[in-house]
Amino acid sequence: MTIEAVVFDLDGVIIDTEAVWEEVRRAYVAEHGRAFLPDTQDRMMGMNTAEWSSHLVDEVGVPLPATRVAAEVLDRMARRYRESLPLIPGAVETVRALGARYRLALASSSARVLIDQVLATAGLTAEFEVTLSTEEVARGKPAPDVYLAAAAKLGLPGEVCAAVEDSSNGLRAAGAAGLAVIAVPHGVYPPAPDALAQAALVVGAITEVTPEAVAALR
Repeated sequence: MTIEAVVFDLDGVIIDTEAVWEEVRRAYVAEHGRAFLPDTQDRMMGMNTAEWSSHLVDEVGVPLPATRVAAEVLDRMARRYRESLPLIPGAVETVRALGARYRLALASSSARVLIDQVLATAGLTAEFEVTLSTEEVARGKPAPDVYLAAAAKLGLPGEVCAAVEDSSNGLRAAGAAGLAVIAVPHGVYPPAPDALAQAALVVGAITEVTPEAVAALR
């Protein structure tokens, strides 16, 4: 069994946006007289749009419909991306190097509108055969749905796909889907030990995810 495809996460792997998401959502919540719960940030990492907006309404207490919360937060995120896209150093080159040898997919918790904007701005749209948002599956990460769907759209079993992830919920999702998991832990938001245990390979930087490293996974 050999790896035939690589499925990338987006936030924290290609773009360094976890801090941007936290800043934007904390400010939005504060404007409505509320504050994050102690576990809000960790829980929202990997949630799809419907899930995190519902969390902000139902548990944090933002007094608006979840659909409006989602639309307003996404609009703020899109504006931030237009102002400055925080690409992780070496990420674009890594994607292209892997794309020269493997089929590529993207499985992200970001909304479709943000995925498309990021890839277009970074010049990576053509590199990915499949792109999926967790908006487009039943459950967000840590459920395996988005990774199972990505493999299915590639026409491949999960066992011949590798996943590149940074967050606890992303690692759990990829592991539950049966992919060979590569962890690129984020320095500010490190994954939990149980999630990191899903990884067949842990690297210190995205540039270490080389075609040779992927080939050695199976």
